[in-house]
Amino acid sequence: EICRFVNIKTIALNPKMKKGGRKVDKLTILIDMDDTMVDLMSVWIQRLNKQYGLSIKNSDICVWDLMQIFTTLTKEQIYAPLHDASLWDELKPIEGSAKYIKKLMDDGHDVYVVTSAHYKTFQPKIEKVILKYFPYISWRNVIVTSKKQMIKGDILIDDAVHNLVGGDYRKFLVNAPHNQSYDAEGSGMIRVSSWKEIYELIVNICGGVQ
Repeated sequence: EICRFVNIKTIALNPKMKKGGRKVDKLTILIDMDDTMVDLMSVWIQRLNKQYGLSIKNSDICVWDLMQIFTTLTKEQIYAPLHDASLWDELKPIEGSAKYIKKLMDDGHDVYVVTSAHYKTFQPKIEKVILKYFPYISWRNVIVTSKKQMIKGDILIDDAVHNLVGGDYRKFLVNAPHNQSYDAEGSGMIRVSSWKEIYELIVNICGGVQ
């Protein structure tokens, strides 16, 4: 445990400070994959729009539960594209993710991808996304779980509020339309909007320019 949150932004920017006043140079950084490392939502929406003649935009996804957005579709219809292996060929990295994750690893941090992937989508995620765009991340550093609070780390970077709440780590909430109404700072989280910002925050936590 690095610290208990009082004012997250103040604590996060205190150089190299751990609980008890100890300094930290190396962090264990947990990173969500979908819509944190790669843009899944855009491809997913495009597929549903094309198949069912809809015109939903990314900005329309104002809640986590897509059943509330695609009200004319069943749950099975909404999630079917994720089980088509060709979908994962269409995903692209979110701007800066490949660059700054590599920099974090080069800076000496332990980086793990933590994803709640369905067992049927795990292989295409590794082969068509991780190995393609993030080849410096070993499959051994990919953790699959729907209970991310069980994973021990110093920071979790995620766009899903429910993955951050209750976790014993610093919480970086990746800005997304579905989490706009959530009071991140009031809940002890840092809302981040780019990978450059994420990297600079982590550098500040560790107390210096890398």
